[in-house]
Amino acid sequence: MFESLILYIVLKDKYNNKLYYIIDKTKYISNKLKKLNKKKMINLTRSKFQAHPYHLVSPSPWPLYTSVALLTLTTSLVSTMHGFNLGHYFLILGLISVIYSMSLWFRDIISEGTYLGNHTLAVQRGLNMGVALFIVSEALFFLAIFWAFFHSALSPIIELGAHWPPKGIDPINPFELPLLNTILLLSSGVTVTYSHHSLIQGNRSGTLYGLLFTIILAILFTALQGIEYTVSSFTITDGTFGSCFYFGTGFHGFHVMIGTAFLAVGMWRVLAYHFTDNHHLGMESAILYWHFVDIVWLFLFISVYYWGS
Repeated sequence: MFESLILYIVLKDKYNNKLYYIIDKTKYISNKLKKLNKKKMINLTRSKFQAHPYHLVSPSPWPLYTSVALLTLTTSLVSTMHGFNLGHYFLILGLISVIYSMSLWFRDIISEGTYLGNHTLAVQRGLNMGVALFIVSEALFFLAIFWAFFHSALSPIIELGAHWPPKGIDPINPFELPLLNTILLLSSGVTVTYSHHSLIQGNRSGTLYGLLFTIILAILFTALQGIEYTVSSFTITDGTFGSCFYFGTGFHGFHVMIGTAFLAVGMWRVLAYHFTDNHHLGMESAILYWHFVDIVWLFLFISVYYWGS
């Protein structure tokens, strides 16, 4: 528009009665526009743009705070076990600190993925790989527990009476509470899978009901596991059998509680409309973790409860 504009100015000289030539203002206006655009580009911050799909995380205090909280939790736990004075107070403080710092850390991650749009497809692939590797590390942790159990059970030493279970140990009947817990946990795997497929299909009510039933079944499992501990005839101090039994089932119960919290957060995010049918990374991670918990329980039921008794 401005390039085609020609301003005609006719001026008459007062003294010589001469007309000035037509003045073409096209180049003048173009130069003005270039200078204006250059000033605008200077004001833009080029560091806000990136030529890759990855998320460069901004500086955060939560990894350091979480590390200090975990150090406090572990040292206070060991101190409490060895009867140090005021150890249990530091244990409670460490537990509260871990929950608080990790909650704020996860809050920032949710904001980055839901509101800021930092979780691109490439970032989602990386996070999925991280969750998978985390579950692999957890599987190796339980592998160590099963290794210790079978090492003692397959060839019991003379100190155990060359017999498994050792003499004086009355193992839990696998067809009572353990079988009921197995049914509950496998049922929770079905309901959480139904919730996942409902989310993919855009069925909001099915997603919520599936998660709700999964959480209820998980709470029932945890409650029955606690009842089982109270009625059992042996404790964690009753030799190798007690140590392996409570170490395996206890850590599995701890993972069930973490998975329940994971699913509860997922349910809250569904209620808050954080997920879509093709972008629900947090939900997928919780479901994958829950299936891992189911599989570990099947190994525990078959090897520790059924075969080991």
